[in-house]
Amino acid sequence: MIVIDVRSPEEYKSERAENSINIPLQEIKNRLSDIKYFSQPIILCCASGNRSGKATALLKNEGIDCTNGGTWVNIQ
Repeated sequence: MIVIDVRSPEEYKSERAENSINIPLQEIKNRLSDIKYFSQPIILCCASGNRSGKATALLKNEGIDCTNGGTWVNIQ
């Protein structure tokens, strides 16, 4: 399982789910080719679930199997 935290690098550095990777929401479109090669399943998280919801919708539109995990705290 791959956990992608879509918060800003500053937010990610302060607190994060163990073994997650940081790809901020605004960089998701530019990283699609990388994300397509990640192991499945992909779970996205952020501070409230809002940004990860947007990222989940974007990735699903690109045919990438993923789930909105909500907050990074829920992922722990």
